[in-house]
Amino acid sequence: MGDSKEAGAETPPAGATARGGLSLLSPGEAEEASAQGSALCLGGSEVKSRAVVKYSSAPPRAAFARLEEKTDLKLPPANWLRESAKLGPAGTTILGNSKKSKPFSSFGMAYDFIDSVGNDVDVVSDSENIKKLLKIPYSKSHVSMAVHRVGRTLLLDELDIQELFMRSSQTGDWTWLKEFYQRLIDQKWQRKKKSKEHWYQKAILSKFLYYSINGDGAAQPVPSAAEQQESSSSDQTNDSDGASWPAPFDMPASVSEDPSASSQGSEPLEPSYIVGHVASAPKEQNLTTLFNDGENSQGLKNDFVRNILWTFEDIHMLVGSNMPIFGGGRYPAVSLRLRDNNKPINVLTGIDYWLDNLICNVPELVMCFHVNGIVQKYEMIKTEEIPDLENSNFSTKVIKDIAQNILSFLKSNCTKEGHTYWLFKASGSDIVKLYDLTTLCEETEDKYQNPFTMPVAILLYKVACNMMMKKNQNKKHYGTIRTLLLNCLKLLDKSRHPQIIASANYMLSELFQLDEPKKEEGSESPLNENSDESYSEEEEEMPDSDENGSYSTGSDPPEDNKAVAIIKSVGELSVPEKYKSIHQIRPSCAFPVCHDTEERCRLVLSYVLEGLKSVDSSIKKESDLPAADPNTPIPLKYEDESTRAGPEGLEKQMALFLDKMGSLRKGNYSSQSGMIPGSWQHKMKLQLILKSSKAYYVLSDAAMSLQKYGRALRYIKLALQSHDTYCCLCTNMFSEVLLFLSQYLTLCGDIQLMLAQNANNRAAHLEEFNYQTKEDQEILHSLHRESTCQGFAWATDLSTDLESQLSVSCKCYEAANEILQFSDLKSQNPEHYVQVLKRMGNIRNEIGVFYMNQAAALQSERVVSKSVSTAEQQLWKKSFSCFEKGIHNFESIGDATNAALLLCNTGRLMRICAQAHCGAGDEFKREFSPEEGLYYNKAVDYYLKALRSLGTRDVHPAVWDSVNWELSTTYFTMATLQQDYAPLSRKAQEQIEKEVSEAMMKSLKYCDVDSVSARQPLCQYRAATIHHRLASMYHSCLRNQVGDEHLRKQHRVLADLHYSKAAALFQLLKDTPCELLRVQLERVAFAEFQMASQNSNVGKLKTLSGALDIMVRTKRAFQLIRKELVAESDQPKRDEPSPAADTAPGLNREEALKLLSIFESRLSFLLLQSIRLLSPGKRKTSNNVEEDVALKTNKHIYSQLLRATANKNTSLLERIDVLLHLLDQLAGGGAVQ
Repeated sequence: MGDSKEAGAETPPAGATARGGLSLLSPGEAEEASAQGSALCLGGSEVKSRAVVKYSSAPPRAAFARLEEKTDLKLPPANWLRESAKLGPAGTTILGNSKKSKPFSSFGMAYDFIDSVGNDVDVVSDSENIKKLLKIPYSKSHVSMAVHRVGRTLLLDELDIQELFMRSSQTGDWTWLKEFYQRLIDQKWQRKKKSKEHWYQKAILSKFLYYSINGDGAAQPVPSAAEQQESSSSDQTNDSDGASWPAPFDMPASVSEDPSASSQGSEPLEPSYIVGHVASAPKEQNLTTLFNDGENSQGLKNDFVRNILWTFEDIHMLVGSNMPIFGGGRYPAVSLRLRDNNKPINVLTGIDYWLDNLICNVPELVMCFHVNGIVQKYEMIKTEEIPDLENSNFSTKVIKDIAQNILSFLKSNCTKEGHTYWLFKASGSDIVKLYDLTTLCEETEDKYQNPFTMPVAILLYKVACNMMMKKNQNKKHYGTIRTLLLNCLKLLDKSRHPQIIASANYMLSELFQLDEPKKEEGSESPLNENSDESYSEEEEEMPDSDENGSYSTGSDPPEDNKAVAIIKSVGELSVPEKYKSIHQIRPSCAFPVCHDTEERCRLVLSYVLEGLKSVDSSIKKESDLPAADPNTPIPLKYEDESTRAGPEGLEKQMALFLDKMGSLRKGNYSSQSGMIPGSWQHKMKLQLILKSSKAYYVLSDAAMSLQKYGRALRYIKLALQSHDTYCCLCTNMFSEVLLFLSQYLTLCGDIQLMLAQNANNRAAHLEEFNYQTKEDQEILHSLHRESTCQGFAWATDLSTDLESQLSVSCKCYEAANEILQFSDLKSQNPEHYVQVLKRMGNIRNEIGVFYMNQAAALQSERVVSKSVSTAEQQLWKKSFSCFEKGIHNFESIGDATNAALLLCNTGRLMRICAQAHCGAGDEFKREFSPEEGLYYNKAVDYYLKALRSLGTRDVHPAVWDSVNWELSTTYFTMATLQQDYAPLSRKAQEQIEKEVSEAMMKSLKYCDVDSVSARQPLCQYRAATIHHRLASMYHSCLRNQVGDEHLRKQHRVLADLHYSKAAALFQLLKDTPCELLRVQLERVAFAEFQMASQNSNVGKLKTLSGALDIMVRTKRAFQLIRKELVAESDQPKRDEPSPAADTAPGLNREEALKLLSIFESRLSFLLLQSIRLLSPGKRKTSNNVEEDVALKTNKHIYSQLLRATANKNTSLLERIDVLLHLLDQLAGGGAVQ
């Protein structure tokens, strides 16, 4: 026996007190039992036996009183059939006068020890049934037992054929079994009456046990003869009626509608269930299911004095026993037996006594012998000595083999959960047969004729509930739970048991974790999700045979073909491992693997729908509901934008929604179907609806990831409709449910945004949105029984207008954020809160850009001379407001990068405002206006704020570079406009030049020409252009300025510097030859201007030489132009000639011709001036060889240039070739350094 900790640590199940004084085994008894040992060495071989008393309703053991010799047991004792304080409330049961075991006794035990069923225990049964099975090879008496399987556990109950058929004769029930029995087994069946000897032996045993109670105070006056006769007759009546079978389980309409209604008359009713509230948290399944006392009326009560967990060898059994146990012997416990001295103990009696003592862990047997009721003597026998008694010698090893063979036989053949099997052996027969009564019953008109149906269904349901409630339950058991529930549902009539069906379907839906990965843990091989069998078909179809024996019925007579399996001879049970189980019952069942999210969610929704149907069918006011056909699609609301109130209407709907959410927090309840708050229908429907909303949310999220936005919107609409119904029914909104709603609205906002961004595929999205499955229609029909489901219509309509879609998306995010403010959800779910604010910032950016682009479009359509329209200004305000709110959203969560991007977009909006003001007025009289300056400066401020938001380039290099580029562009645009449209009417020239210079230099500051990136050529071009413009401005100042020599000198230096930088940057670019050429020509013009102010020939010659050197350095520009011209001329040769191919893609031919002509004229002028200055008449010295060479070269080049320019038919390419040739000559020795 186990230690005291195990015996005393069990906690009583719910309803323990209802079993009539049931109590835990006291610690003293547990220790006492533990001291008796766990293994008994019997007959020279060891048989392992271990018994743990789980519960006992017996009082502390009373010592037995040894009766004096010659005591007449035919006379009743004074305390006979009287209650005693020492006996407790179960006194008559202890002394063997209780009713015989009830038909469902194993179910009563199973309900109380639900943890053991289906997992740890092999057999649950009355000890009398266990003994009867183990005595089969030794006994000729009949055996009739009902067998049920739950997981790996078998439940055994006596199936009293005589009692059943007596009932059949009276009520007409069980006629199908009676006919079957008479046809195949006993054609001349008739009730066998018990002999007078049976009643005599029973009476003297009862009197003997009462005599043996050692309690003086219990003595009462001896009953009169009439009372004795009455007691005897009542005893007989109890015995015959004690196993009365209930009628098939029916449920009157009144009970199905109101579980609390009392039963009418003596008609058995379905046990009433009170389904406890299931918490909303997805990880917790508080599926507490309580049974009221109604179950006792069904004979499902655990009536045993003690329940024992008995391990016999490797077989674990939960056994109920009523055997009287006394104290007072050499051991703490003894069993007391009465024997007729004239009749020797036979093997059957010996096995009976031995098994009783083993099961109850009683070490000693006290035998009282009598002759004709007169006590003769007492004898003490140790339990391990019983198998060796004279005339009752038996092998404990054989008993062990019999137990193992019978268990293997039953486990191998009782394979279907929920089925009732019948193990039968006729009296005097050696053949044991096993029938499947459920299959036989289904062949009749009413399959619910089987009275075991309801108890089995309840047990399957309770075991599943128990497994679901375990917090540490591993997913590997989910397959087992699913199988239990599916088999439970098979047994139940939908119209009779809506509550259990609804609860079972909800638990089935809870098994599928919607937010888990596709691959479920513990499922190594896929199982078809529609399979209702927890065990593979091979267990049922494989021939039940092996080399040691056969279960096959092929050689048996035809009348035996109804049997599932047959033991041909009881003697085979004694052969070791004769019926070794070849079909091991699996400890857990494979859970179906759903290969995609939609499959998993659809399975969940199918269970939810069945649950909703069960709930709806049980609600009274069916006729009061608006008529609706579940097969008729409920039209999805679709509105054209013309019928909507636009964003203004959205604001009103949002306000109504927020008011509703506020009222929900106060617990307002409104149901159209008339469900009573707190009823099982109300609680169950809440949970089913919440589950459906989660499933639709997951489906929507999956469709979103597949870019099926129309389908995603349909699913999120169903999710929100489910949630709206939940809100109408809920009396107390949980924070978890509010969090779900916030998540649903966030996803809805995402979908609306994606629909807005994918407007080109609107027709396909609309088709997906309007499609509905029959399952969705039926769920929606159930939802419409409770509410209008229009609470979130504003968020789920598919609009055709881009602005409306963006507004709806924004309102969804705002609603999600508002919900997070209702309670402490914001701090409890910081990640979700951050995501919502990010999305709010993003959608406000999208809307801001949308309004900004609309304003830009209006601006481009406006006539130049007109002023800014009111519509434009309204769009600016809307855009600015959105950007401002978005910036606030990002800043509140510390998202510097996105805040910088929105600041950047605000800067762009300011530039658009500035551009709008530059169009007013006459183009020729136009000046850079103060409004332009104001908006450009605002744009600069926003760009600088964006840079400050980022802090350093390391935070986000790409955004940093983008903001710098935009800032540089703004400064450059502002400077260019001031330079091209100088506001001379308001400012002095010098001030304008100063502002232009400052703006250009700031633009250069933020223009990164050194970093290698895709934008580097643009930056280089921008910097070159800035230097070119600055050089041109200083050149112009120098031309127009008189006086102040210092300032002129400064301008000269600056002009030369910027020209040099511009030329150097343009030299780096491959696609700007004209710009490079123009800069160089301007540099030459600058040199000419300087030369004009010089008086000495030496100074002029030096300046002239520098100008010719600049001319030589334009060679690269001509090479690039030539390259493009050659590429242009090759193009028609490779492809078909095209008239459009007159100019190369990157070359402006007209500008190139113009610049080439200017270049030729300036080169001609410079060469002519050089020739004049180098002529002997102008030189001071006549013996300078270098000057002579230069003069000669320049004359030659000049003559060639004149001849080339004189020919007007020369092509552009030829002219460039000539110039390149002349520049090469000039570089070789023309100019004087």
